[in-house]
Amino acid sequence: MLRTLQEAAAALAAGKVTSRDLTQGCLDRIDDPAGEGARAFISVNADAALAQADAMDALRAVGAEPSPWAGIPIALKDLFDIRGQVTAAGSKVLADTAPASEDAPVVSRLRQAGFVFVGRNNMTEFAYSGIGINPHYGTPKNPFDRATGRVPGGSSSGAAVSVADGMALAAIGTDTGGSCRIPAGFCGITGYKPTASRVPLDGATPLSSSLDSIGPLANSVTCCAVLDGILSGNTGPLPAPRSLDQLHLGVLRSFVFEDAEDHVVASFQEALEGLSKAGVKITSFKIPALYDLPGLNSQGGIAAAEAYAWHQDMVEARGGDYDPRVAARIMAGKGQSAEDFIALLAARKAMIAEADAATAPFDAVVMPTVAIAAPPIELLADDGEFGKHNLLALRNTAVGNFLDRCAISLPLETGNEAPVGFMMMGETGGDRGLFAAALAVESCLNQ
Repeated sequence: MLRTLQEAAAALAAGKVTSRDLTQGCLDRIDDPAGEGARAFISVNADAALAQADAMDALRAVGAEPSPWAGIPIALKDLFDIRGQVTAAGSKVLADTAPASEDAPVVSRLRQAGFVFVGRNNMTEFAYSGIGINPHYGTPKNPFDRATGRVPGGSSSGAAVSVADGMALAAIGTDTGGSCRIPAGFCGITGYKPTASRVPLDGATPLSSSLDSIGPLANSVTCCAVLDGILSGNTGPLPAPRSLDQLHLGVLRSFVFEDAEDHVVASFQEALEGLSKAGVKITSFKIPALYDLPGLNSQGGIAAAEAYAWHQDMVEARGGDYDPRVAARIMAGKGQSAEDFIALLAARKAMIAEADAATAPFDAVVMPTVAIAAPPIELLADDGEFGKHNLLALRNTAVGNFLDRCAISLPLETGNEAPVGFMMMGETGGDRGLFAAALAVESCLNQ
């Protein structure tokens, strides 16, 4: 099975496979009753996807394909507007709204490149959790240890599972506190969060306008770089990998290792040792201000305030139709005053300045993507366990959102143990440099 965009593009160009072949293969895996397709997708565009695939095959036959990626099947998170389709954002509240009249800009850019849309991925309702549970549409099981039934990570839960299981070659998600990187880390794939301003948010149901970003989940760093270029409109040459012996990585030793599971720490440390042996310079450092984050977020933080502002009328009128856990997080924003919110923004600005100074010497900052392995779905039926695990799932990744950074999660080889993500965080606006560093690190991790 072809796994990366590069492999698929090469096979299409050589005539070894058609877009219809690729698309039908993905649809077959979605339809497999033994698989997770029924929970990874809220809706599937089988007829439309095959029609798109046939159109791309016809264009390629006469040398008129719109890009090398034309005809490759991908999936889209349920919060993006696709013309003619309802944007429910994983909820029942929006399920009966009018279909979108036009594509979101990111969807339009993917369509122009010739990607085939196989369906809308399941997600945490309104993208508001790092766990990935959805009581309305079901929860797709993590590819690891399906007998136990572990969470996929959220909020882009279906996106990660669809890529890991070959139901799409890539998927587009959003990341407000880790929603691309957490499920990527839990499911053993690659997930990218761009600098927030890099990709237009129009036509995507918002969670927090200050923190939201749109990024890809896929099977390689290059896949993510290709998709990020298309989503952001920066379709020039892809970044070249850095030389490992010219790379300087900073290991963030404050805040992000607290309460981390031994398996996660050991896997991360083993990766660092391999990188060091390959010539990478590695320096540990701290950002003391990060310890202020729990206090700053004690009333729900920026996300809760902005989510409540968007949901206010709807959650007051139809709160019983929401996932209770999501509704509770949204309602936390109601108690914040204007003074509270202004103070949060000021604290964020000050922390960004402190972090910028601390990370300036490094090509990237590294840490475990998530401090824990994916917990069993059954364990999180208890609200206390859910709250504890949700906070730990979001803690490390949310640092990048609060600091307005770009970041990527790479999968680590863990044998028969649960997947672990290796997260690299770049500077604000330093997306191309981060991709160059991640390409080098990926090559070393996969040896």
